[in-house]
Order: sequence, then C-alpha cells, then structure tokens
Amino acid sequence: MSIQTLIETKVKEGFLTLYNIEIPSVEFQATRKDFEGDITVVVFPLLRYKKGNPVQIGEDLGAYLVENVEDISSYNVVKGFLNLVINDSFYTKFFNEIAKETTYGFVTPSADESSRMVEYSSPNTNKPLHLGHVRNVLLGYAVSEILKASGKKVYKTQIINDRGIHICKSMLAWQKFGNGETPESTGLKGDKLVGNYYVKFDQEYKKEIADLVASGTSEEDAKKQAPLFVEAQEMLRKWEAGDKEVVTLWETMNSWVYEGFDVTYKNIGVDFDKLYYESNTYLLGKDVIEEGLKNGVFFKKEDGSVWCDLTDEGLDEKLVLRSDGTAVYMTQDIGTAIQRSKDMPDVGGMVYTVGNEQDYHFKVLFLILKKLGYSWAEQLYHLSYGMVDLPSGKMKSREGTVVDADDLMTEMTDTARTISQELGKLEGYSEEEKEELYKIIGLGALKYFILKVDPKKRILFDPKASVDFQGNTGPFIQYTYARIQSILRKADFDYSNPVSVELHAKEKELIKLLELYPETIQQAAKNYSPAVIANYTYDLVKEFNSFYQNVHILGEENQDKKVFRVQLSKKIADTVKSAFSLLGIQVPERM
Repeated sequence: MSIQTLIETKVKEGFLTLYNIEIPSVEFQATRKDFEGDITVVVFPLLRYKKGNPVQIGEDLGAYLVENVEDISSYNVVKGFLNLVINDSFYTKFFNEIAKETTYGFVTPSADESSRMVEYSSPNTNKPLHLGHVRNVLLGYAVSEILKASGKKVYKTQIINDRGIHICKSMLAWQKFGNGETPESTGLKGDKLVGNYYVKFDQEYKKEIADLVASGTSEEDAKKQAPLFVEAQEMLRKWEAGDKEVVTLWETMNSWVYEGFDVTYKNIGVDFDKLYYESNTYLLGKDVIEEGLKNGVFFKKEDGSVWCDLTDEGLDEKLVLRSDGTAVYMTQDIGTAIQRSKDMPDVGGMVYTVGNEQDYHFKVLFLILKKLGYSWAEQLYHLSYGMVDLPSGKMKSREGTVVDADDLMTEMTDTARTISQELGKLEGYSEEEKEELYKIIGLGALKYFILKVDPKKRILFDPKASVDFQGNTGPFIQYTYARIQSILRKADFDYSNPVSVELHAKEKELIKLLELYPETIQQAAKNYSPAVIANYTYDLVKEFNSFYQNVHILGEENQDKKVFRVQLSKKIADTVKSAFSLLGIQVPERM
C-alpha cells in the first residue's frame, strides 16, 4: 500500500472519529520546499463537510495521524495545509521491497476486465506519412502502452483510407504521366512515388483551371469542368462499379504504399494488432440507419435524406444518409464502430486518435451511438490533439510542402550526429555504434519533444532544440540513464542484498518520486496523456542529477551507504527505462 493510500484511509477514519462525518476523498500535494514535510493534506476542501477553522482542523487531524500511523513522525500546519513528516524507515523498507521488482508500477491485465481499442495513424493511401501523422502515431502508440501498463488489455488498430476521389487523383496522374514507373525502377519508397503523383495531379489540375478561367469560365465552374477532375470522378465511379482495370491499378498502387508505410512504422517503432480498410467499411452503417429510423433515433426529411436531431444536446441536426441513399462519413464511422465491437467482443471502450479539427464529428458520433443503445458508447474517447507546426509554417500535402516522416527521422539522426560530434561525447565508439546511437538519440529527441506536451496543445517543433543535452529533452534523460549505467559498470562489488542506512535528504526525495510511479501510470492512463509520464521522468532524472552532484556514490567510504546508493541509482535507471518504454523511446547503455 502506498503512503498516500494509507494516509487517505486514516484521514477518513480520523474525520469519522473526530467529527462523526464521512468524507468521500482526500486531496494531497507535494510539500513545498520551504516547509518541513513529505506529503501535504489540503484541508480547505474538507470545509465542505465540516465548518470551522482550517488550521484547527489540520491540527486535529495531524495529532490523530501521528497517534495512529506509525510511519508518520510529526506534522505542522500552515494555514489550510497539513504537512506530514514520514519516517525514513518507511522509505527504506519501501525501497528494499521494490529494488528487485522488474515490473514495478505495471499492473497485469485482468482477465474479466473489458479491454480497450486504440485507433491511430489512419492514413490516406495517396501520400507518405508526414509530421502530422508522426504526432498521431506517437500519441496512439504511447497511450496503448500506458493503458496496458495500467492493467487494460489493448488492441492497437488503424483504419486505412484507401478509397475516394483523392486516391483516384494519384492513380490518374500515374496513368497519364508515370510512363510505367515503379518503386523498383525509380528506387523510391512506394508511398513517396504515389505521393509524387498526387502532387502532379494538383499541378496539372491548376493549369487546366487557369486555362478555363482565361477562356471566360468562372473559377467555381472551372474547378468542376477541368478534364482531369472529370476523369478522376469517372475513375471513382468505375472503381465503385468494380471495373477490372481500375481495380487492378488501385490494388497495385495501394500495395506500393503499404510497403512504404510498413518501413516508416518499423523505423518509428510502432505497430498494430488489427487493420481495417475503408474500401471494406465504407458501406457499413446503412443497415443501422434503417434500424434507427424504425426506433425513432433518426428521422427522414421530405427529400428522402435521413438525419439525427441533436438539438436537445446543444448540437444541431446531423445528416446520416443522403437523399439518394448514399452514405456520409458519419454513417461509415457508426458502422465501423459497431463492426469493431463485434470483431472484438471484449472491447469495453474505444480511443480515437484524431486531430482536434474533428472534435465536433466525434461528439456527434459518440452521441448517436449512445442513442442507438450501445452500452460501450459510454466508454468512447476522442484523443484530440493540436497541430504540429514548423518554423517554416503550415504544411499542404497536395502542394508537396509537407514534412515527410521519413525525411524528418533522417534529419533528427543528422542533427543528433552533428551535436554529438560538436560535444565530443563518443570517443571509443565504432562508426557502426555511433550511427546506431545517433538514431536512438535523434528519434528519442523527436518522440520526447512531442509527447511531453499535453496532447490538446499545438506544438512548434524545432529539431535542433529537441536534441539538446540539457533541460527537459529526450537526450538529457537518455544521457542520465547512460551515466547511471557507467556507475553500475564501475561498481566492482556485490550490491544485490538489501542494507539498512540512515537516509540522506536527496535519497529520500528520490524514493518519494519512485513511490509515485505506479500512481503516475494510472493518472496518465486515466487522462490518456503520455505527457504525464514524460514529465514525471524528467522530474525523476532532474532529482537524480541533484543527488549525483551532492553525494558521493562510488567514492562513499561507508560500505552500506555505497551499496545503497548504487542500488538506488540502478532503480532510478530501471524506472527511466520503464517509463521511456511506455513512450516508445529507447535508452542507450553508453553515451
């Protein structure tokens, strides 16, 4: 049992004993550095249940806790804050319990608890993955790993948007201008090759629009009448009708893209348990709409279109089926969610990792699924995230101004190489070892820079600032991990057995942080926020570096203290490695 859980139980017990009042919860915070104490009970929220002077209530509770909890040695009250001093013996005992526990903080998934499905990436097959996808996949993967560590069974999935007019644009441009090019003949990754033709379509389409406007056509009409656009629409119609030639071309070009995606996913270090394809799901949901019409969830307008009235929920009316009977995206998403619940019957909730421009769409989707009576709809969550900007500005894929995910990873490795060489940190490494390390540092810098920010916030990504060996960065944390590995390599004595020592203040601070790790995982899972893990890890590493600068470790003369400090250093490193694994970040043994 954590000290916080124990104290919460005893504060509730004390409130009942002292005032005959039951309280539902207790609010804690870390004791401020300028006051004596290890953990602080915030008294002010308790005034809702017991009117009175917060200082007196704090004094009453403090005296009760010292008398009834052997691990609390003393207390002090500052205004409405009850600061509790915990015995060193509690922290020493706690540390000895977790020192050898390799999965500390992780909860084994329960067989009878419902699982979670996390959807992320969900790319279009007309272009490579770009910087926006990078934030998406890093968030989705990290949230999946955090949920697993918190005790949930997780299915990682994506829906690949492999149909529609945008796909036909790439296909048509390749057909007209490609001269039979393939990934093999050009040496390009398949997704890059197809993406080049998406850009080519846009270039040629703009020329046709300009010609039509020059001949007197309005710009609005020119966009619809441009021959390339008309041909792309016809190609989509043929695809939907199952035209053999069009379908064969579609299958060929999509296979190029999938091979390219697989390389990118492998390089960035993410994976999936199940794939869905829009070409298989775009007709789903229409039967659900018919059922919902019968049950009064939807209504039909005079033109035959079907809608859902959400005005009572503060939203508007939402189209779910066009007047000609064709589906809209909402129809498809309703059908896909229901299909997933059938494919994975133990799924009790779904997490959709999608940019914040789709906030309204998911509000509507979740409401409609609740109205349709699906109990799991209560456990749907939109992991909404802000855009990633670069110093150079916004990206547009059809104009070819996107930052390609592969190029970004290469740039991060190059940046790590340049900075590492300037610092001269890698003496004695072979060239192969150096290159591997540059990748670990560069990718770690990228992932940490993105994941340390609350998902809802917009990010301005600066590659060079992310590969800084000082401050709240991935390389700073990786460097600290490597520093501890160096200490462990030099420790030429047995440090495997527990010892009893009087704790240095710096040691106590580190153990207090270690004790928070399981709770941090649960908090990150509850909030679907990898930033909680990232910033905890930075706090832990920052505290370790203060410890490293203030006490002797291998130079300590007292053998028990030396053993304890090596053990503590090792546990800090293990926790950093564990936390970074949840973020999909590797840690190097040497730097």
